[in-house]
Amino acid sequence: MEPIRYVEQLNRMYKSQGFPPYDWTVNESAPLVPLRKPLDQSRVSMLTPGGVSRCAAPAWNPQARNDLRLDEIGSDAPSDDFQIHDAYYDHRDAEQDLNCLFPIDRLRELAAEGVVGDVAPRFWSGFMGRIYKRSAVIGEAAPALAKELEKDQVDLFVLVPA
Repeated sequence: MEPIRYVEQLNRMYKSQGFPPYDWTVNESAPLVPLRKPLDQSRVSMLTPGGVSRCAAPAWNPQARNDLRLDEIGSDAPSDDFQIHDAYYDHRDAEQDLNCLFPIDRLRELAAEGVVGDVAPRFWSGFMGRIYKRSAVIGEAAPALAKELEKDQVDLFVLVPA
């Protein structure tokens, strides 16, 4: 069986839509940063790029390009008050149980059980893919998010991919 040449397929698809070649990130290493304190004493937040927003918030545009929007979501938000707008994956299961994609109930349970210290006051939804301005993410959006995480005294940040 031949491997799926995912990058090549994406390059062909986007070229056919008139986009310039994508400047793929190549990481030569992925440094592991150990937790500075035990998990049961750590404050945790998370981010989903899966097109998740509160029902009262504007929906994501699944066809948007270079959308650096980042929604802050109160960690006490009820899991039945969300909408999902993304055309790049099947989210039927997440529509039945948001925790498949954005495990807010599970994280709160882990805090209640003492597995993690506590949940941060805010969770995040954003960086919804199809971002071609990588330099804007690296130079602006990600550092701005990091400052917000520092404000919330987050020890562990979990990216929950869609």
